Amino acid sequence: MRVPSPVRLILLLVLASLLSGCGYNQIQQKDEAVKAGWSEVINQYKRRADLVPNLVNTVKGYASHEERVLTEVTEARAKVSQINVNANDAASLQQFQQAQGELSGALSRLLVVTENYPNLKADQSFRDLQAQLEGTENRITVARGRYIQTVQDYNTYIRQFPVNLTAKMFGYATKPNFTVENEAQIQQAPNVDFNTAPPATPTPAPTSQPSQAPAQAPQPAPGH
Repeated sequence: MRVPSPVRLILLLVLASLLSGCGYNQIQQKDEAVKAGWSEVINQYKRRADLVPNLVNTVKGYASHEERVLTEVTEARAKVSQINVNANDAASLQQFQQAQGELSGALSRLLVVTENYPNLKADQSFRDLQAQLEGTENRITVARGRYIQTVQDYNTYIRQFPVNLTAKMFGYATKPNFTVENEAQIQQAPNVDFNTAPPATPTPAPTSQPSQAPAQAPQPAPGH
């Protein structure tokens, strides 16, 4: 077995020290954190997509004539399933986010329709799906929020000097991120509530009739 020379060992130690001091190890850690965060996002979105067929079939059993909204949900779910997203490509990530947004919108419209069917809302299968969907929407929100923060931390770190030199040397570039119109969406999950009754229509106040003046007593005729 060939034994490394003392000079080679010293060079290796110096190189390792330089790489560590220039942030190479931290880049590796942060890059792995981003990958783990993305895996969690994908898992939660897949969980929601897996709930859609059962949800559609349950609603169809009580509201089969709501064909338009049921078709919208089915098509949006199919579109999501067909996307092969690359989280390191900004255009691919945007396409993925748009498709997930369309599915969210279609599900919201479907849930509005269910308010018109009390028997559906009382169905145990539907209520079980309610609990699963609510939990999944919350987990999606948490996973997205953590991923956004992890990517921001990674991107900020590799832009710093001298870490940016190390990142460029080893081919590490900034990563695209989710975009949100409202930062509060990161912390607040969509409202999925099957039990909320539609607001009652306020009863208009009765229109007051103008009071009539009391009839005047007839005046006596003047004497002649």
